[in-house]
Amino acid sequence: MASSTANVPSKMKAWFYGEYGKSSDVLKLDPDFAVPQLNDDQVLVKVLAAGINPVDFKRMLGMAKATDSPLPIIPGNDVAGVVVKVGSQVKKFKEGDEVYGDINEKTVVHPKQFGTVAEYTAVEEKLLAFKPKNLSFVEAAGLPLAIETAYEGLEECEFSAGKSILVLGGAGGVGTLIIQLAKHVYGASKIAATSSTGKLDLLKSLGADLPIDYTKQKFEDLPEKFDVVYDAVGQCDRAVKAVKGGGRVVTIWGDAVPPAFRFSVTSNGAVLEKLNPFLESGKVKPVIDPKGVFPFAQAHEAFAYLETGRVTGKVVISLIP
Repeated sequence: MASSTANVPSKMKAWFYGEYGKSSDVLKLDPDFAVPQLNDDQVLVKVLAAGINPVDFKRMLGMAKATDSPLPIIPGNDVAGVVVKVGSQVKKFKEGDEVYGDINEKTVVHPKQFGTVAEYTAVEEKLLAFKPKNLSFVEAAGLPLAIETAYEGLEECEFSAGKSILVLGGAGGVGTLIIQLAKHVYGASKIAATSSTGKLDLLKSLGADLPIDYTKQKFEDLPEKFDVVYDAVGQCDRAVKAVKGGGRVVTIWGDAVPPAFRFSVTSNGAVLEKLNPFLESGKVKPVIDPKGVFPFAQAHEAFAYLETGRVTGKVVISLIP
């Protein structure tokens, strides 16, 4: 049973796909999709912004078919919005609360059938946090999956104050946050990061001491080696050549080459709550691509832009009129 005084409709607009394939071929808008039913431990969120991630179009292509939910599927992991209904066992949130989070505990292992690129989404209370007061809904929606991935990877490789780190893919959704967390949360002694020529200034502004232009320089040929290499692009075979003896290499894409290891993030609202003070103080900032905010009606264009692989930071779909 769920309690509500809000006037929640039974139908909603939602982008969905009923078969696997390219977003341009399979993603369709349904003006009369059923609003998801709530479990006792869930809240219903009126979506004001939905962040989309590379994993969303890879899932749409069928790359996680073996562990996916049944079709039709509404894509999207990341949400920022307002609670409009709460399940009977929900204690933390109430109607009207502004929240954000990644609605899937595991991104590719039984992710929800009904994601966030819709007017409403149902999500377990434990996966959400209060939205940082200083951030817009669009900014907040660009954070959850990426910042939780950045944080969990740094935790997994036991990163700590005084250690050096090389970030591969420093201008991407995850990379921009690895740099900032390494600097402001962990106290890194030195941060190196790779990007293309036009994004080197961004890396510096985020806190990188050594921006590396991957179009002109091979990071593995640097004389300097690092305590940790965080591979956010899938270059593990090269990443292992840049780590100090006894150091750690973590990757989130492709096959892990020893001594590297790969992990898959676990969504957790408590991690967002832990990081909220760094966001509210402005030390850690969401990075949204300057061309990366799309209105709900332009979901096709949003996915097409994401699929170029040239995004700086994040792409967000806004449902704010």
